[in-house]
Amino acid sequence: MIRIILAEDHNIVRDGIRNLLEREKDLSIVGEALNGQEVIDLLQGGTAADIILADINMPVLNGVEMAQKVRDLNFPLKIVILSMLDHERYVLQAFRAGVSGYLLKNISADELIFAIRHIHIDGRYICSELSLRFLDKLIHQPDRSQHEQQTGIEYSTREIEVLMLVADGLTNQEIADRLFTSKRTVENYRQSLIEKTETKNTASLIRYAIQHGLIN
Repeated sequence: MIRIILAEDHNIVRDGIRNLLEREKDLSIVGEALNGQEVIDLLQGGTAADIILADINMPVLNGVEMAQKVRDLNFPLKIVILSMLDHERYVLQAFRAGVSGYLLKNISADELIFAIRHIHIDGRYICSELSLRFLDKLIHQPDRSQHEQQTGIEYSTREIEVLMLVADGLTNQEIADRLFTSKRTVENYRQSLIEKTETKNTASLIRYAIQHGLIN
């Protein structure tokens, strides 16, 4: 039996998900919560669960904050996010916080049930819509390896990640929050990129990155 805590602040949505999951003989809803803090209270109160199925946008403690706290408290269970938010930054935030799955709320019942069972046996899962979208982006994104071969300049994955967030207009503090690191570390990455590319400032760094295919 897979024991599930269902966290969703909209009653109609939560009721619908519960009714759907309880049709399956191997799935059991052992607790319900309106926010992430109520999930923590259930766990600390002794509720035994295998999976938390949670919305990402909840009051008091959202899904990502809840996942971080569950991880910090060392509860041995999996967390699955079920959300309307489909931007990759939310997916990355969630997985960095320790979740095992990210599903959009428009998925089919069959995919939801499959994902829960797959994650329960130590898998990770991103719903098919997001997986195909990310794959398409990877196929069409610039290949920085050719630039590295031509210039002899190598970039770490984290440097490119910071570069993309800089290009999105985020401040050093916002990038630090997004990557769960310090503002000083982000500043060091930004300065390293400027030095490697021999550019003068952030504007010229972004222009260089676009011209040389480091970012779209």
